[in-house]
Amino acid sequence: MSTQPTGRIETADGVRRLVIEREFRAPIDDVWAAVTESDRLARWIGVWTGDPASGRVQFAMTAESEDATANDMEIRECDPPRRLAVTSQVGDERWQLELDLVERDGVTVLTFTQPDIDPAVADSVGPGWEYYLDRLGAVLTGGDVAAIDFDRDYYPAMAEHYGG
Repeated sequence: MSTQPTGRIETADGVRRLVIEREFRAPIDDVWAAVTESDRLARWIGVWTGDPASGRVQFAMTAESEDATANDMEIRECDPPRRLAVTSQVGDERWQLELDLVERDGVTVLTFTQPDIDPAVADSVGPGWEYYLDRLGAVLTGGDVAAIDFDRDYYPAMAEHYGG
């Protein structure tokens, strides 16, 4: 877990994107399962229901509340265990989210990208993804996700880094 921001906002071809990388001392298949299997996702962020083969699932971010509302998640690309690209739809808001995994010498590097991030919300979205990825790290290492405190360590502490 890092209490300092590790991600960055990049601009390529006029499009802003959030990029955060994490290294895990875990095999790529274990990290892939933790980010794609509903029961494993439940340990750090939320759950999905439905049939992924249809290209859509319903996803609820249950980390904050067990009764979270499920929203539509389109699966744009799924190349196990290397790449997952989805589009989250909450009301009129659509977020593209991408995960890329690479394993080298027993270490899996996860690169999280949110293309076309809205500058008006980057100051809260960046810290939010830092928080969730640290929760994923805790799950993969047997740590305590409850010890990770968004209000104390992530927001507003990281807001300036992502909003600047």
